[in-house]
Amino acid sequence: MVRRCLVVAVVGLLGLTACSSPAEQAGQPSQPNPAAAAAPTPAPGGPYPFGTVQAKAPAVKDGKVGVVRRITTDKPYVFITMDDGAVKDPSALEEIQHSGGHPVLFLNQRYVKGHEAYFKSILDTTGAVLGDHTVNHPNLKGKPLAFQQKEICDDADAFKTGLGVRPTLFRPPFGNYDQNTLQAAANCGMRVAVLWSASVNDGVVQFQVGDKLRPGDIVLMHFRKTFKEDYEAFLAQAKKDGLTPVPLADFLG
Repeated sequence: MVRRCLVVAVVGLLGLTACSSPAEQAGQPSQPNPAAAAAPTPAPGGPYPFGTVQAKAPAVKDGKVGVVRRITTDKPYVFITMDDGAVKDPSALEEIQHSGGHPVLFLNQRYVKGHEAYFKSILDTTGAVLGDHTVNHPNLKGKPLAFQQKEICDDADAFKTGLGVRPTLFRPPFGNYDQNTLQAAANCGMRVAVLWSASVNDGVVQFQVGDKLRPGDIVLMHFRKTFKEDYEAFLAQAKKDGLTPVPLADFLG
């Protein structure tokens, strides 16, 4: 009986060690991530190592951030992003928390102002990451550098004050940008400009290539009246295509 108990104890200890993140093993605090165990499809080869850098964003070059439309990966991973913040769907927190989707929220201050508690609750409890989407959602392309810089920097500064986080991931409104945009983003402390390779509208997933989601696709949706339908359509499509939603931020470390 004693020998059997020792074996169980050793196996249990090994299991705990194998499931710990590198940060936890090193005694460093890891980002709270209550949705990590609820990913809709388990990653092959064991649990996905949430919060660990898997790949890095392009380096800032000549004072300009790089542009990423999708992630190069040989693993069945897909990424969800949510824009604007216009409609504060009360089901959003629960939907995200229970699914393990780990989105990036590219928000506009014009929609967040006065509703900080709503977005902060999502960021604090779902493993979501905050992104910069400008203050007022203008078409930046062709605008002077100073105009673009004010839109991007003011958005980030307001979020630092109101949400306690200053974002470093940036998405240009409408996906439109020019060289001034990339320079302004870098000047404001952004590390990369993130576009998308698929989207969800009115409960329908729309593909830029082919008829299914591909590993590495970055999917765009919005905080709209159809939030629940859109998010569940994304999850269903990802599952159908054998893909696991994982944190985009881990691949833009």
